[in-house]
Amino acid sequence: ARPVIVAEQCRRTLTFSREDIATFARLTGDANPLHLDADAAALALHGRIIASGQQTTSQMIGLIATHFSRRCEHFVREVLCLNFNFAFKAPVFADEPIDLLWTVGAVDWHARLGGWLVLVDGSATSLGRQCVVCRGTLLVKAREVLA
Repeated sequence: ARPVIVAEQCRRTLTFSREDIATFARLTGDANPLHLDADAAALALHGRIIASGQQTTSQMIGLIATHFSRRCEHFVREVLCLNFNFAFKAPVFADEPIDLLWTVGAVDWHARLGGWLVLVDGSATSLGRQCVVCRGTLLVKAREVLA
């Protein structure tokens, strides 16, 4: 048995409030007024407060890291996130639900690294609008647990 299977998924739905967006922007040094100033955002292309790309991607990385570091049916797992590529397709607006989804596309043993290389595809969608698409590579190490 493998500790990760092709087509395995993890998902989460969340919402960023205007306060969440402003706090994250300040904590990360992102002074873009589209994250902080409702008046400036109202005059801009999208017309309202939007989350920074890094706020959405950090939630996506947190979701997948949490999922693959949890024990599964027969294994204790640990994960190292090796690589992610993100493409931003549409804004993530304040106070709208965001559906985060990751799907395992391939799993291959890597002897030198002593673990499974896992290729994942992800997306962040809000109200049917695809906001972020991504691809990543994880290294999952696992120890089988005897029943």
